[in-house]
Amino acid sequence: MFNDIAPRYDFLNHFLSAGIDRLWRQTLVKTLAQYPHRNILDLATGTADLAIAASVLNPENITGIDIAGEMLNIGNEKVKRKGLGNIIKLLPGDSEKLPFADCAFDATMVAFGVRNYENLNQGLSEMHRVLKPGGGTYILEFSMPTQFPVKQVYHFYFNYILPALGSFVSKHRSAYTYLPASVIVFPQGDRFLSIMKDIGFINVSARKLTFGIASLYTGFRKNG
Repeated sequence: MFNDIAPRYDFLNHFLSAGIDRLWRQTLVKTLAQYPHRNILDLATGTADLAIAASVLNPENITGIDIAGEMLNIGNEKVKRKGLGNIIKLLPGDSEKLPFADCAFDATMVAFGVRNYENLNQGLSEMHRVLKPGGGTYILEFSMPTQFPVKQVYHFYFNYILPALGSFVSKHRSAYTYLPASVIVFPQGDRFLSIMKDIGFINVSARKLTFGIASLYTGFRKNG
C-alpha cells in the first residue's frame, strides 16, 4: 500500500493536514534537542521527512529504516537534493526486526509509524533494545480528540472528507480508509504509556498536540 501511494505521499500529508504535520515533527525535534543525539535511528522513515527535520540538530548520523522500497527511493532523492547524504542514511528493513546491535543509538524516533506495526510490542521492544542506557525514544502518532466540538468536527473530517480526498488524489482507495480505521483502534494516551512501561521504558510521558489530533510520546531506557 505504501509503495503504491509513495509518489503522492508527501503532498497528501501536507495537504490533508494543512501543513500542521510539519509543526508536529518540529515539536518532536525540539524535544529531542534537550538530550544527547549524536546517533539517531528513525523507524518507519518513509520519505525521510522526520530524519531531514532532525538534521538541524547536527547529529553525527541519522539512520532511517523502512520496509517500503518506493518510499525510501523518494526519501533518498530528498536527502540528496538537500545535501544531507553525509548525515542521513536510509536502509530497507523491518522495524520489528532491526538489523542493529543492542545499545547502538542515542535516540530512536518514529512519526506516524508505530500504528502500522503488525506486532506493537515487538516493535517497541526493538526500539528499546537498540537504545543506549539513558537514551530516549520519541514517538509521534495520530490520536483522537476528546473535547467538544473538536471531537465531532474532526471525526467527520477524518472519516469522510479525508478518505475521499486521499483516495481521489492518490488513486488508492484503501490507503485513506485504512488511516482513520487504524487510528481508532490504536491504544492512545495512558494505554500506550502503559505498554511502553511494560516494555521497559521509564519516565514515559504523553503530550497532546493540536487539540489531541496527534500525540508525542517519550520514554527512556534505564541507565545501567
